[in-house]
Amino acid sequence: MPGLRARRRIERAERRRAKRRNAMAFAASAVVAVGAVTGVLSAVTGEADHRNSARPQTSRTPVPGPLPARPSPSATPSTQAPVPASRTASPSRSSSRPSPSRPAPTRAEPSPGQPTPEPPARPPSSPPGSAALYRHPESQVLDWVRANRDDPRHPLIKNRIADRPAAVWFAAYNPGAVTAQVRSVTSAAATAGRIPVLVPYAIPDRDCGGASQGGAPDLAAYDDWIGDFAAGLGGGEVIVILEPDSIALSDCLSAGERQARFASLARAGRTLHAANPRAKVYFDAGHSGWHPAGKQAAALRAAGARSNSDGIFTNVSNFHRTADEAAYARRVLAALGGPAGLGAVIDTSRNGNGPPAGGQWCDPAGRALGRAPTTRTGEARVDAYLWIKLPGESDGCKGAAGTFTPDYAYQLARGD
Repeated sequence: MPGLRARRRIERAERRRAKRRNAMAFAASAVVAVGAVTGVLSAVTGEADHRNSARPQTSRTPVPGPLPARPSPSATPSTQAPVPASRTASPSRSSSRPSPSRPAPTRAEPSPGQPTPEPPARPPSSPPGSAALYRHPESQVLDWVRANRDDPRHPLIKNRIADRPAAVWFAAYNPGAVTAQVRSVTSAAATAGRIPVLVPYAIPDRDCGGASQGGAPDLAAYDDWIGDFAAGLGGGEVIVILEPDSIALSDCLSAGERQARFASLARAGRTLHAANPRAKVYFDAGHSGWHPAGKQAAALRAAGARSNSDGIFTNVSNFHRTADEAAYARRVLAALGGPAGLGAVIDTSRNGNGPPAGGQWCDPAGRALGRAPTTRTGEARVDAYLWIKLPGESDGCKGAAGTFTPDYAYQLARGD
C-alpha cells in the first residue's frame, strides 16, 4: 500500500534524525568550516555539549573558501596558493586518476554486513622524534601580536600563545590545490628542522549532516583528495591528526555508512604512510568524557587503526585534564591491542584548569592554557602534547566564532 510505505519511510527518517541528535549531544569538537582571511572559522551550533570550535589554519596557504550556503563573514578575499601547472582543479576528483607520485588507493569494499578485513600489521612504530614542533608563521594570533605591540596584553599573549607551535588545518575540499598547500607547510618545517602537525578535515558527512556538513562529496572523491594531501607530505617527520570526530561521532551513521567510512580511513592511513614512511598518523579516539574505552577501541579496530595508524588522538578542542586523557588513552590502546608501539597524542591547548561545570562549551570562564606542545611527555604511551585547537580563537561567545579574541586569549594565558 502506497500510504503504508510512505508512513514507514517517514518513520525511518524520524528515527534516523533522532539517532543523529542523540549522537551529536556527546560530540566535543564537530565543526563547520566557513572560511576567513587569517584563519578557518569553524563552528558547531546545537544542544548539550556542542561548541563553536575555531580551527587553526594558515592565511596564505591553505585558506579554504566558504562552504555552500555558508558565506564567509569576511569581505576581504582569501589568498589561495597557486595550483601547480601539472594539476587541474575540478569540482570532483572521484573520476580522476591518481597522481603518478603516489599509490592508487584501494577501492574494494566488503559486502554490507561483512566485517572489513584488516591487512597485516605494520612494523612496530616509534614515537615522533625529539625535534621541536613547527610553528607556522601565519595565524590570527600572530597577526594580532604584530599589529598590537603597545597593547598591555601583548607580552603575555605573545609569550604564552603566539610563540607556541600549533596544528595547521586543511578543512577545504580543494582538489588540485591541497598538494601545494601541504607542501608549503612541510617544506618550511623541514627547512627549519621541525615537526609540523597537520589536520586533514574533509571526510564526507563530517558531522553526520549537521551544522558542519561539508568536505568531499563522496568517499571516492575523499580517497583522491587524501592522496593529493599525502603527495605534499615530503620525506621529513610529520604528525597527521586524521579527521577529528570521524570515528567518535560515527554512531549516527547507518551500519553500511559507518563501515564505508572506516574502510576509507583505513585507506587514508595506508596512503599517508606510503607517501611518507616517516609520517606519524593518529586516528580519532574522542575524549575521556565521551565513549567508554572499550567501545572506542572497537570502533578504532574496525577502522583499521591497528594496522594503518601510529596511534590515537584525544581531547581535540576540549578541556579534559591531561592526566585523565593519558589514562583514558592507555585504556583505549590496551583494548585496541595491536603493535606495542602504538601511542597517543593529546590536545592540551585549553585544558589547564580541566573541564567546566555543567557541560558549558562556549568560551567557558575559568579555563587555562594546558601543557606546552612537546614530543617529550615523560608519559608511557603518550607521544606528544599538542595544541590542535589554537587557544584564543573564540567558540562564538566572547567573540565571533573562529576569530582571535584578545580578551579571551588573555584570560586563558592568565588562567582566569
